[in-house]
Amino acid sequence: MMMLRLLPLAAALGLAFAGPARAESLLQMYEDARAYDATWQSAKAQYDANLYRAEQARAGILPQAALSGGVSRSKVDANNPPLPNDHYFGTQSATVSASQPLYRPANLATWRQAQRQAQQAEFQLTAASQDLIIRVSQAYFDVLAAQDTLGYVRALKEATAEQLAAAKRNFEVGTTTITDTREAQARYDLVLAQEIQAENDLRIKRLALDTIVGRTAAQPDSVGVLDKVPPPQPADPDAWVGAAETASPAILNAKSAVEVAELETEKARAGHKPTVDLTASYSYGRNINGTAASLLENQPRQGTAGVQFTLPLFAGFAVQNRIRETLSLEDKARTDLEATRRQVAQAVRTAYFGVVSGQGQVRALEAAEASSQSSLDANRLGYQVGVRINIDVLNAQTQLFQTKRDLSQARYNVLMGQLKLRQANGTLQPEDLQRLSTLLAR
Repeated sequence: MMMLRLLPLAAALGLAFAGPARAESLLQMYEDARAYDATWQSAKAQYDANLYRAEQARAGILPQAALSGGVSRSKVDANNPPLPNDHYFGTQSATVSASQPLYRPANLATWRQAQRQAQQAEFQLTAASQDLIIRVSQAYFDVLAAQDTLGYVRALKEATAEQLAAAKRNFEVGTTTITDTREAQARYDLVLAQEIQAENDLRIKRLALDTIVGRTAAQPDSVGVLDKVPPPQPADPDAWVGAAETASPAILNAKSAVEVAELETEKARAGHKPTVDLTASYSYGRNINGTAASLLENQPRQGTAGVQFTLPLFAGFAVQNRIRETLSLEDKARTDLEATRRQVAQAVRTAYFGVVSGQGQVRALEAAEASSQSSLDANRLGYQVGVRINIDVLNAQTQLFQTKRDLSQARYNVLMGQLKLRQANGTLQPEDLQRLSTLLAR
């Protein structure tokens, strides 16, 4: 019985010393996600595979060597003096051969293609890293916004509870009607439902963040004053679009695709060109019990070296049609590049004006917050002196806390807009998270 009494006390002490989960910065959570997120790990594995695939193309311009050998045993039944009627003999042989391409334009073009494809793999990994930054940041700020919303709902519940208590006191002394009490009670019940929804929304947002970083109960570090976020620099959308030409992974990948298509045409044209290879071989053999025509054993050896020249003459018009095909694919690659440029330019401009608009919305909501606070103060004073009714105070309270919630969400949207703008033009890097954390430090 004494042990059962001590269990609640031990549990309470354990919770007291455990404390809350340690808060982490946005950059720390991004590093955790790089080591856990399955989508990014898949992109990294694909990048490694593409690099190894590109290295395989180098074999076409490097020396090749091979070793072959064989053992055989034969029997000859013949009446051919001086050979016996049943003549058994065997052969052992080994050959080492090597070749070095001297002039193979198709192989060289394939190797150059592989280098471009390795660059494409790097651009694709960069895009995956930027996507991970956005996903981690979105989940991070979603949790903070959900925490703010829950805090505002609880503050509204407390203010509504105070107004309900005041309405009950006034009804008891006969200064107000039962209508005020019922209105306050209805508003309080509505806020309780909003609190339940806000708690569930926060729970869901936390689960989404945990799924990305691979840790339960991940706690974002709260940000400081959000009104210190500067506008986009430079303050010109065309400058951001211009930077995308040399930074956007999508544009760079499309440029490499054009170069790959051009090299494919070069490979097709090589079908008309000769090839030259340096070849060498050395053979060793041993005839056991002679051969089919002799009883003498011998050990022949032979070494050869030379240059092999091959010139294609006619392939049934396959080369000509292959060249026409690759030229059409070149046009397609250039058209795809232009389409990518337009899509990136549109995305950059959309993100830029989204940040500018979001900052304007923040300023407007800040003004609305101040006005809502003044309206609430005026309605409370009017209610005390009898020129305002209870519902006026309740509406003013609801408006103020809704404005606070919208302002908090708008500020987080501006932060995300800054990151999405850099993702749109391809300049987003993990260092941007560190700069953002420093900017928002308390």
